[in-house]
Amino acid sequence: MSLMPVLLWTDALIFFLVLVVVGAVFYARDKEHLTAPWRQVMRSRMGVASMLVLLVYVCIGLLDSMHFRKALPNQVNVNEVSKAGEVHYSSEVLSVLDVLMGSIKTKVETTYSAPFATHAFAREMVQLPDGQQLRIYPRLKYGGAHLDNPETDRFADIASSSVLAVLLGLFAWLVFASLLVAWLAKRQSVSFNEMLASMLKGRTDIPWRVLLLTLGIVIVLLCWFALLGPKYHILGTDKVGQDVFYLSMKSVRTGLMIGTLTTLVMLPFAIMLGIMAGYLRGWVDDVVQYLYTTLSSIPGVLLIAAAVLMLQVYIANHPEMFETDAARADMRLLFLIVILGITSWTGLCRILRGEAMKLREMDYIEAAVAFGVGKGKIITRHILPNVMHIVMITVVLDFSGLVLAEAVLSYVGVGVDPSMHSWGNMINGARLEMAREPMVWWSLLAAFIFMFVLVLAANLFSDAVRDAFDPRLRK
Repeated sequence: MSLMPVLLWTDALIFFLVLVVVGAVFYARDKEHLTAPWRQVMRSRMGVASMLVLLVYVCIGLLDSMHFRKALPNQVNVNEVSKAGEVHYSSEVLSVLDVLMGSIKTKVETTYSAPFATHAFAREMVQLPDGQQLRIYPRLKYGGAHLDNPETDRFADIASSSVLAVLLGLFAWLVFASLLVAWLAKRQSVSFNEMLASMLKGRTDIPWRVLLLTLGIVIVLLCWFALLGPKYHILGTDKVGQDVFYLSMKSVRTGLMIGTLTTLVMLPFAIMLGIMAGYLRGWVDDVVQYLYTTLSSIPGVLLIAAAVLMLQVYIANHPEMFETDAARADMRLLFLIVILGITSWTGLCRILRGEAMKLREMDYIEAAVAFGVGKGKIITRHILPNVMHIVMITVVLDFSGLVLAEAVLSYVGVGVDPSMHSWGNMINGARLEMAREPMVWWSLLAAFIFMFVLVLAANLFSDAVRDAFDPRLRK
């Protein structure tokens, strides 16, 4: 099938950020003062467990950032199309995650259905084969469709599939753990049993026991989702019948984009202006203080709302600039990231200004000035490396706050595009569902669980990073 790769603006930025991180790893691997704090992070049990959970979210976000468009059905044969003219592609932009999730995306019901349900959540008027009309709970088109008698077979089928998923997950985990133990034993020139005993008793520098336990839970959950997802709507369906589990997985990318790319926009302003204000002082300090004081005085929600509304007007007046709905929604997401970055650099700038003011009075800075070293070299070689621990700690701590900010902004209607999957849009849609009788609770619960796990992992990881990078807490 002919495919056309699609590179959205946020896709390009996130892959650029990945390249920056990879480059930073290669740059820092031979420098002891940069690798020592990360080794301390890897020695923390909560640090490695939360980092593994964050890596799972990052992998989901990267898979959902590889976009493409399919050729229209009547132009699948590329050889014939090349003779006739250009290939026409569908306006729907898909991702690799959509392909991996398979039929879960396309299995759309009529309306609400509860988790693992086989019948609709609300009564509908159904015409029987004899012509009689009854108001009943109709059978779902896809949820439990493989069951002949769902009333008696559903629980047994769910239990058997869950047991099979656990067994498959444990088998895959045991294979991976055995290969890891064998590799570590060969690397440290010990036997397999000695390495396994050291890992189980926690004698290794890296807490492999915690890491493998967390990995086992992740693998078992993935196997459980893979086996039960195509059979049932494991988290129910929303008002238009879309699978809530699919919507929650697609929302991971939006949360990660807000949390990471906003940092990419915010850091240059905070680092450059904060260090310049603290070291150069004088009129530079006055200008920077005026900037961040004025910007902090403007209500952030009102500024974001005004910017998003202006962008909406611009998009409405220039529809020819956006070939697909995904491109339009991506532009709004990018604009929201830029606005959040511009409004969130002030806190870090204040901290860096104070730290630079303290560092400029240190003996090694005064010695560099006495030897005639330029201000630019002093800033880049002496001040910047000594404030990077503050930058690292602030970035990791702000990540969870930015993820929650997206949910709040989308809830009040000034966040991402309504057509884009996000936890904020799910919560906004669940707002009216909570007032139903009986109450539709699973959409809100799904968004809460996915967002809670991500924010909790980010906070635990940030604690480990703070303990490792803060010189006052470093052992």
